[in-house]
Amino acid sequence: MAVQMYCDQCAMGLPGGCTKFGVCGKDPSLQALQEALIYGLKGVAAYYYHAQELGYNDKEIDEFMAKSLYTTLTNVNFNKEHFINFILEEGKIMLKAMELLDKAYVETFGQPEPVEVPWDSTDEAHGIIVTGHGYKDLYDLLKQIREMGLENEIRVYTHSEMLPAFSYPKMREFPSLYANLGKSWFDQRQLFSEFPGVILGTSNCVVPPLPKYADRMYTTSVAGLEGVKHVEGDYTELIKHALKTPKLKKVDSGKKLITGFHHKNLPYDKIIELINEGKISKIFVVGGCDQPNPKMSYYTKLVQMLPKDTLVLTAGCEKYRINHLDLGTIEGIPRLIDFGQCNNTYSIIMTAAELAKRMGKDLNELPVRLVISWMEQKAVGILYTLLYLGIKGIYLGPVPPRFLKQEHLKWLQEEFDLRLISEPEKDLKELLA
Repeated sequence: MAVQMYCDQCAMGLPGGCTKFGVCGKDPSLQALQEALIYGLKGVAAYYYHAQELGYNDKEIDEFMAKSLYTTLTNVNFNKEHFINFILEEGKIMLKAMELLDKAYVETFGQPEPVEVPWDSTDEAHGIIVTGHGYKDLYDLLKQIREMGLENEIRVYTHSEMLPAFSYPKMREFPSLYANLGKSWFDQRQLFSEFPGVILGTSNCVVPPLPKYADRMYTTSVAGLEGVKHVEGDYTELIKHALKTPKLKKVDSGKKLITGFHHKNLPYDKIIELINEGKISKIFVVGGCDQPNPKMSYYTKLVQMLPKDTLVLTAGCEKYRINHLDLGTIEGIPRLIDFGQCNNTYSIIMTAAELAKRMGKDLNELPVRLVISWMEQKAVGILYTLLYLGIKGIYLGPVPPRFLKQEHLKWLQEEFDLRLISEPEKDLKELLA
């Protein structure tokens, strides 16, 4: 009788054990590319889910996700080059998912507008802080607070990627939406321990709570944490809980954050005029994921060193490394332009496309430089989108994507001139050249 052995990766019983590669006969290089595909798919799924929540669907996205997931189950008829092409196709689908989500948000909550948002200010009222990415969840909460007649008693605060919610007109209709507290996702434990009210986690980027506030924390929608109450659609329990918590003190920090820029509200003619006159030399895209890595200080230092004739476009929670900086303006154009959540990278892409169209240039001919950071799956999917668009010379950090083998990273570096960040001073000389 043949000995039945099992692969540690798929637990598939194979008579005599796995073949020479050790993982169900898969070449480790191919296996790595399949994993790289799955990381990006998770990013597509995150954005597509938020669009679906608002009733927006797309057949092409559905079919691609099913097809690409199926390809990770087999080696048949798929070689390494095929999977690299799949990753680039995934970049195309990621772009489509971001476009759909942008459409869903604009048609549901109104056209974003640049706004000043109070930062680390609080009102004398019971408090709820909302973290994650779920605008629908925030809107439904605000609406229910109004329906319960509690808008004068409860203040709602945004955290991390929820900050740009203030830029949507229909969100600002609710007086209970008050200010943004804290910075990016990884300050949750300290911030929430000090916050006396109730906490709502709406999506990924929600950290398992400390005992100090676990009983005041709720999740909703796709978010879930062990030992944390989950609510779905009805926030009555959460709102009543907030009324039992101590009121926050009235604090005016005097600090503001500006967000809400969008590819449909930018003064393109003025920007092009300033470029042609030499008053804007370069436009830097500095955005992506934030993380508690000392190397992330690179992005702050780089932006602080930029010449005063440059603009900085940002999106994602990495903005908290730079959005406190006062960079001033260039003839009325703010030098730091925050487009919002990580999915609003789509709006930055459309901004570049519009500039290229009006200036009669290719994307790679624009005076635009990309310095981005990655950490989780959505950022991986966005990177694939930038590669799909053929954008060259991207600076990527704070570390190389470790799910890619060295041979795959080398291929991307050769094909797309993908560069890894080094030191701000060194990179800046190259970026300004």
